[in-house]
Amino acid sequence: MLLALGGALAAPAYGDQHGDALAWLQKMAAAAQKLNYTGTFTYQSGDSSETSRITHLVDASGEQERLEVLDGSPREVVRSNDEVKCFLPDDKVVIVEKRGQHKAFPALLPASVGSLGEHYHIRKGDVSRVAGLDSQLVTLEPKDSLRYGHHLWADIASGLILKARTVNERNETVEQFVFNQLQINGVIDRATLKPKFDAEGKAWRVHNARASQSLSAGGEWLFKTQLPGFKKSAGMRRQARQEGGAETTHFVFTDGLASISVFIEPLMDQKAEKATYSVGAINAYKRVAGKHLLTVLGEVPMATLMRLGDGMELRKK
Repeated sequence: MLLALGGALAAPAYGDQHGDALAWLQKMAAAAQKLNYTGTFTYQSGDSSETSRITHLVDASGEQERLEVLDGSPREVVRSNDEVKCFLPDDKVVIVEKRGQHKAFPALLPASVGSLGEHYHIRKGDVSRVAGLDSQLVTLEPKDSLRYGHHLWADIASGLILKARTVNERNETVEQFVFNQLQINGVIDRATLKPKFDAEGKAWRVHNARASQSLSAGGEWLFKTQLPGFKKSAGMRRQARQEGGAETTHFVFTDGLASISVFIEPLMDQKAEKATYSVGAINAYKRVAGKHLLTVLGEVPMATLMRLGDGMELRKK
Protein backbone atom coordinates (compact mmCIF):
# COMPACT_ATOMS: atom_id res chain seq x y z
CA MET A 1 0.00 0.00 0.00
CA LEU A 2 2.76 2.42 0.98
CA LEU A 3 4.75 1.54 -2.17
CA ALA A 4 1.73 2.13 -4.36
CA LEU A 5 1.03 5.46 -2.67
CA GLY A 6 4.67 6.50 -3.07
CA GLY A 7 4.57 5.70 -6.77
CA ALA A 8 1.34 7.64 -7.23
CA LEU A 9 2.84 10.69 -5.54
CA ALA A 10 6.11 10.48 -7.46
CA ALA A 11 4.57 10.14 -10.93
CA PRO A 12 2.90 13.59 -11.03
CA ALA A 13 6.06 15.17 -9.59
CA TYR A 14 8.16 13.66 -12.36
CA GLY A 15 5.57 14.65 -14.94
CA ASP A 16 5.56 18.26 -13.73
CA GLN A 17 9.37 18.37 -13.71
CA HIS A 18 9.58 16.89 -17.20
CA GLY A 19 6.99 19.36 -18.51
CA ASP A 20 8.82 22.31 -16.94
CA ALA A 21 12.15 21.14 -18.40
CA LEU A 22 10.55 20.70 -21.83
CA ALA A 23 9.14 24.23 -21.60
CA TRP A 24 12.67 25.48 -20.92
CA LEU A 25 13.94 23.71 -24.04
CA GLN A 26 11.21 25.35 -26.09
CA LYS A 27 12.20 28.73 -24.66
CA MET A 28 15.84 28.06 -25.63
CA ALA A 29 14.86 27.11 -29.18
CA ALA A 30 12.80 30.27 -29.67
CA ALA A 31 15.42 32.58 -28.13
CA ALA A 32 18.19 31.55 -30.56
CA GLN A 33 15.95 32.36 -33.54
CA LYS A 34 14.17 35.50 -32.36
CA LEU A 35 16.64 37.49 -30.25
CA ASN A 36 19.34 39.95 -31.28
CA TYR A 37 22.66 39.11 -29.66
CA THR A 38 26.39 39.50 -30.10
CA GLY A 39 29.27 37.99 -28.17
CA THR A 40 32.30 35.72 -28.10
CA PHE A 41 32.30 32.04 -27.18
CA THR A 42 34.88 29.29 -26.78
CA TYR A 43 34.63 25.80 -28.22
CA GLN A 44 36.62 23.07 -26.49
CA SER A 45 37.14 19.39 -27.29
CA GLY A 46 39.96 17.46 -25.65
CA ASP A 47 43.11 19.58 -25.72
CA SER A 48 41.94 21.80 -28.60
CA SER A 49 39.96 25.00 -28.30
CA GLU A 50 39.04 28.00 -30.42
CA THR A 51 37.24 31.28 -29.87
CA SER A 52 34.64 32.78 -32.19
CA ARG A 53 32.63 35.99 -32.38
CA ILE A 54 28.95 35.74 -33.32
CA THR A 55 26.44 38.46 -34.21
CA HIS A 56 22.77 37.60 -34.76
CA LEU A 57 20.11 40.06 -35.94
CA VAL A 58 16.40 39.56 -36.60
CA ASP A 59 14.50 42.20 -38.59
CA ALA A 60 11.82 42.49 -41.27
CA SER A 61 14.02 40.59 -43.74
CA GLY A 62 14.44 37.63 -41.40
CA GLU A 63 17.54 36.23 -39.67
CA GLN A 64 21.02 37.58 -40.38
CA GLU A 65 24.12 36.12 -38.75
CA ARG A 66 27.89 36.42 -38.93
CA LEU A 67 30.35 34.06 -37.26
CA GLU A 68 34.08 34.81 -37.26
CA VAL A 69 36.68 32.36 -35.94
CA LEU A 70 39.28 34.35 -34.02
CA ASP A 71 41.98 31.67 -33.59
CA GLY A 72 44.18 29.91 -36.14
CA SER A 73 43.32 30.03 -39.84
CA PRO A 74 40.77 32.80 -40.51
CA ARG A 75 37.26 31.57 -41.31
CA GLU A 76 33.99 33.39 -41.56
CA VAL A 77 30.42 32.18 -41.95
CA VAL A 78 27.70 34.62 -42.99
CA ARG A 79 24.06 33.57 -43.03
CA SER A 80 21.01 35.30 -44.48
CA ASN A 81 17.99 33.22 -43.51
CA ASP A 82 18.72 29.79 -45.05
CA GLU A 83 21.59 30.84 -47.34
CA VAL A 84 25.02 30.26 -45.84
CA LYS A 85 28.35 31.52 -47.20
CA CYS A 86 31.56 30.16 -45.74
CA PHE A 87 34.70 32.21 -46.50
CA LEU A 88 38.05 30.37 -46.43
CA PRO A 89 40.61 33.12 -47.15
CA ASP A 90 43.67 30.86 -47.06
CA ASP A 91 42.24 28.91 -50.01
CA LYS A 92 40.46 31.89 -51.62
CA VAL A 93 37.26 29.84 -51.64
CA VAL A 94 33.66 30.78 -50.83
CA ILE A 95 31.32 27.85 -50.21
CA VAL A 96 27.63 28.63 -50.72
CA GLU A 97 25.01 26.25 -49.37
CA LYS A 98 21.61 26.01 -47.72
CA ARG A 99 21.50 25.90 -43.94
CA GLY A 100 19.68 22.56 -43.98
CA GLN A 101 19.58 20.47 -40.81
CA HIS A 102 22.91 21.51 -39.33
CA LYS A 103 22.62 23.21 -35.93
CA ALA A 104 25.25 25.59 -34.59
CA PHE A 105 25.74 27.12 -31.13
CA PRO A 106 23.68 28.64 -29.62
CA ALA A 107 20.88 27.52 -32.01
CA LEU A 108 21.28 23.84 -31.15
CA LEU A 109 17.64 22.85 -30.77
CA PRO A 110 14.90 22.15 -33.32
CA ALA A 111 12.03 24.63 -33.64
CA SER A 112 9.73 22.12 -31.91
CA VAL A 113 11.21 20.11 -29.03
CA GLY A 114 8.18 18.00 -28.15
CA SER A 115 9.53 14.72 -29.58
CA LEU A 116 12.88 14.88 -27.76
CA GLY A 117 11.33 13.25 -24.69
CA GLU A 118 10.86 10.02 -26.67
CA HIS A 119 14.59 9.32 -26.64
CA TYR A 120 15.98 11.49 -23.82
CA HIS A 121 15.21 11.82 -20.12
CA ILE A 122 14.82 15.62 -19.77
CA ARG A 123 15.37 17.18 -16.34
CA LYS A 124 15.95 20.59 -14.79
CA GLY A 125 19.19 21.06 -12.91
CA ASP A 126 20.68 23.80 -10.76
CA VAL A 127 20.82 27.54 -11.30
CA SER A 128 24.34 28.95 -11.76
CA ARG A 129 26.13 31.88 -13.41
CA VAL A 130 27.59 31.79 -16.93
CA ALA A 131 29.15 34.86 -18.61
CA GLY A 132 27.88 36.99 -15.72
CA LEU A 133 24.26 35.88 -16.21
CA ASP A 134 22.04 33.64 -14.08
CA SER A 135 21.40 30.42 -15.97
CA GLN A 136 19.12 27.39 -15.69
CA LEU A 137 20.60 23.95 -16.39
CA VAL A 138 18.56 21.40 -18.36
CA THR A 139 19.97 17.91 -18.96
CA LEU A 140 19.06 15.47 -21.72
CA GLU A 141 20.11 11.93 -20.82
CA PRO A 142 19.78 9.39 -23.65
CA LYS A 143 17.49 6.41 -23.11
CA ASP A 144 19.77 4.18 -25.21
CA SER A 145 23.39 3.89 -26.36
CA LEU A 146 22.78 5.38 -29.82
CA ARG A 147 23.29 9.01 -28.85
CA TYR A 148 25.22 11.28 -26.50
CA GLY A 149 23.88 13.21 -23.53
CA HIS A 150 23.57 16.98 -23.46
CA HIS A 151 23.75 19.62 -20.70
CA LEU A 152 22.36 23.04 -21.63
CA TRP A 153 22.60 26.21 -19.53
CA ALA A 154 20.13 28.95 -20.55
CA ASP A 155 19.93 32.62 -19.56
CA ILE A 156 17.04 32.78 -17.10
CA ALA A 157 15.83 36.14 -18.41
CA SER A 158 15.86 35.44 -22.17
CA GLY A 159 16.21 31.68 -22.58
CA LEU A 160 19.29 31.95 -24.84
CA ILE A 161 21.72 29.04 -24.44
CA LEU A 162 24.88 30.31 -22.72
CA LYS A 163 26.71 27.02 -22.40
CA ALA A 164 26.32 23.59 -24.01
CA ARG A 165 28.15 20.41 -23.07
CA THR A 166 28.00 17.05 -24.85
CA VAL A 167 28.81 14.00 -22.68
CA ASN A 168 29.41 10.32 -23.41
CA GLU A 169 28.06 7.25 -21.63
CA ARG A 170 30.63 7.76 -18.82
CA ASN A 171 29.47 11.36 -18.39
CA GLU A 172 32.82 12.57 -19.73
CA THR A 173 32.83 15.81 -21.71
CA VAL A 174 33.06 15.24 -25.46
CA GLU A 175 32.81 18.91 -26.39
CA GLN A 176 31.69 22.21 -24.87
CA PHE A 177 30.62 25.66 -26.06
CA VAL A 178 30.44 28.56 -23.61
CA PHE A 179 29.93 32.30 -24.00
CA ASN A 180 32.70 34.41 -22.47
CA GLN A 181 31.03 37.73 -23.23
CA LEU A 182 27.48 38.35 -24.45
CA GLN A 183 25.09 41.23 -25.10
CA ILE A 184 21.41 40.34 -25.61
CA ASN A 185 18.90 42.67 -27.30
CA GLY A 186 21.37 45.52 -27.61
CA VAL A 187 21.68 47.77 -30.66
CA ILE A 188 23.41 45.97 -33.54
CA ASP A 189 24.96 47.86 -36.45
CA ARG A 190 24.09 46.03 -39.69
CA ALA A 191 27.61 46.81 -40.94
CA THR A 192 28.96 44.26 -38.42
CA LEU A 193 27.08 41.54 -40.32
CA LYS A 194 28.93 42.13 -43.58
CA PRO A 195 31.66 39.60 -44.42
CA LYS A 196 35.17 40.91 -43.95
CA PHE A 197 36.37 39.19 -47.14
CA ASP A 198 33.46 40.05 -49.44
CA ALA A 199 35.37 42.89 -51.12
CA GLU A 200 37.91 40.36 -52.43
CA GLY A 201 35.18 38.17 -53.87
CA LYS A 202 36.16 38.60 -57.54
CA ALA A 203 39.52 36.95 -56.93
CA TRP A 204 37.95 34.02 -55.15
CA ARG A 205 36.59 30.71 -56.36
CA VAL A 206 32.92 30.17 -55.51
CA HIS A 207 31.78 26.61 -54.86
CA ASN A 208 28.03 26.07 -54.93
CA ALA A 209 27.39 23.24 -52.47
CA ARG A 210 23.62 23.52 -52.72
CA ALA A 211 21.80 20.38 -53.78
CA SER A 212 21.66 19.78 -57.52
CA GLN A 213 18.85 17.24 -57.03
CA SER A 214 16.63 16.37 -54.08
CA LEU A 215 15.98 12.73 -53.24
CA SER A 216 12.64 12.10 -51.55
CA ALA A 217 13.46 8.47 -50.74
CA GLY A 218 16.76 6.62 -50.47
CA GLY A 219 17.48 6.91 -54.16
CA GLU A 220 19.55 3.94 -55.31
CA TRP A 221 20.39 2.95 -51.73
CA LEU A 222 18.68 0.80 -49.12
CA PHE A 223 19.13 1.51 -45.41
CA LYS A 224 18.41 -1.93 -43.96
CA THR A 225 19.31 -1.06 -40.37
CA GLN A 226 16.98 1.39 -38.66
CA LEU A 227 18.16 3.58 -35.79
CA PRO A 228 15.26 4.18 -33.36
CA GLY A 229 14.38 7.88 -33.28
CA PHE A 230 16.57 8.87 -36.24
CA LYS A 231 14.51 9.85 -39.26
CA LYS A 232 15.81 10.76 -42.70
CA SER A 233 15.30 14.51 -42.92
CA ALA A 234 17.08 15.21 -46.22
CA GLY A 235 18.45 13.49 -49.29
CA MET A 236 20.25 15.24 -52.14
CA ARG A 237 22.92 15.08 -54.79
CA ARG A 238 25.66 17.69 -54.52
CA GLN A 239 27.91 19.08 -57.22
CA ALA A 240 31.56 18.11 -57.13
CA ARG A 241 33.81 20.67 -55.45
CA GLN A 242 36.43 20.32 -58.19
CA GLU A 243 35.84 20.46 -61.94
CA GLY A 244 35.44 17.04 -63.49
CA GLY A 245 34.68 15.44 -60.12
CA ALA A 246 31.70 13.16 -59.57
CA GLU A 247 28.54 14.21 -57.77
CA THR A 248 28.16 13.17 -54.13
CA THR A 249 24.94 11.76 -52.72
CA HIS A 250 24.18 13.07 -49.23
CA PHE A 251 21.57 11.87 -46.72
CA VAL A 252 20.86 13.38 -43.28
CA PHE A 253 19.25 11.53 -40.37
CA THR A 254 18.27 13.28 -37.13
CA ASP A 255 16.46 12.68 -33.87
CA GLY A 256 15.89 16.44 -33.56
CA LEU A 257 19.06 17.04 -31.57
CA ALA A 258 21.76 14.73 -32.93
CA SER A 259 22.38 14.44 -36.68
CA ILE A 260 24.11 11.86 -38.88
CA SER A 261 25.32 12.59 -42.42
CA VAL A 262 25.89 9.87 -45.00
CA PHE A 263 28.03 10.72 -48.05
CA ILE A 264 28.20 8.36 -51.03
CA GLU A 265 30.70 8.94 -53.83
CA PRO A 266 32.05 6.82 -56.70
CA LEU A 267 35.26 5.07 -55.69
CA MET A 268 36.87 5.72 -59.09
CA ASP A 269 40.67 5.47 -58.71
CA GLN A 270 40.69 5.90 -54.94
CA LYS A 271 42.17 3.22 -52.72
CA ALA A 272 40.06 3.02 -49.61
CA GLU A 273 39.77 0.67 -46.66
CA LYS A 274 37.33 0.43 -43.80
CA ALA A 275 38.35 3.06 -41.25
CA THR A 276 37.14 5.07 -38.26
CA TYR A 277 38.39 8.43 -37.00
CA SER A 278 37.29 11.33 -34.82
CA VAL A 279 37.67 15.10 -35.01
CA GLY A 280 36.48 16.67 -31.78
CA ALA A 281 32.97 15.40 -31.07
CA ILE A 282 32.45 14.28 -34.68
CA ASN A 283 33.03 10.59 -35.30
CA ALA A 284 33.36 9.19 -38.82
CA TYR A 285 33.16 5.71 -40.34
CA LYS A 286 34.26 4.84 -43.87
CA ARG A 287 33.75 1.66 -45.84
CA VAL A 288 33.63 0.51 -49.44
CA ALA A 289 30.39 -0.81 -50.90
CA GLY A 290 30.91 -2.16 -54.39
CA LYS A 291 32.23 0.72 -56.48
CA HIS A 292 31.29 3.36 -53.92
CA LEU A 293 32.91 4.92 -50.88
CA LEU A 294 30.51 5.46 -47.97
CA THR A 295 31.32 8.01 -45.25
CA VAL A 296 29.01 8.17 -42.23
CA LEU A 297 29.67 10.92 -39.71
CA GLY A 298 28.00 12.73 -36.84
CA GLU A 299 28.14 13.73 -33.19
CA VAL A 300 27.01 10.29 -32.01
CA PRO A 301 28.89 7.23 -30.71
CA MET A 302 30.99 5.37 -33.31
CA ALA A 303 28.91 2.20 -32.88
CA THR A 304 25.83 4.13 -34.07
CA LEU A 305 27.58 5.18 -37.28
CA MET A 306 28.83 1.65 -37.95
CA ARG A 307 25.38 0.21 -37.37
CA LEU A 308 23.88 2.55 -39.98
CA GLY A 309 26.75 2.29 -42.47
CA ASP A 310 27.00 -1.51 -42.35
CA GLY A 311 23.28 -1.76 -43.12
CA MET A 312 23.56 0.12 -46.44
CA GLU A 313 23.49 -1.53 -49.84
CA LEU A 314 22.63 -0.70 -53.43
CA ARG A 315 19.12 -1.52 -54.57
CA LYS A 316 18.99 -4.48 -56.91
CA LYS A 317 17.90 -3.45 -60.40
